[in-house]
Amino acid sequence: GVLFKYPEQVRKAIYTTNAVEAVHRQFRKLTKTKGGFANENALLKLLYAGMLKASEKWTHPVQNWNLTLSQLSIHFEGRLDDYVDL
Repeated sequence: GVLFKYPEQVRKAIYTTNAVEAVHRQFRKLTKTKGGFANENALLKLLYAGMLKASEKWTHPVQNWNLTLSQLSIHFEGRLDDYVDL
């Protein structure tokens, strides 16, 4: 789709900042190899612990941010002017 018309740096920034997809991806990763859960609390505890671990990664900065920012300013011309001095 539409996402692939952007350069890799822009795609990666868009993909890695989509919080909802990141949470769903983490939930799938945690539960896909489990056959079942003893009860609802067991599942909730697993998901909670997984989110704590995953949230550690969410504070890392975007790699090559200057390159990403320049690509964003090209593809979304004028939209960043009020927020960033380029």
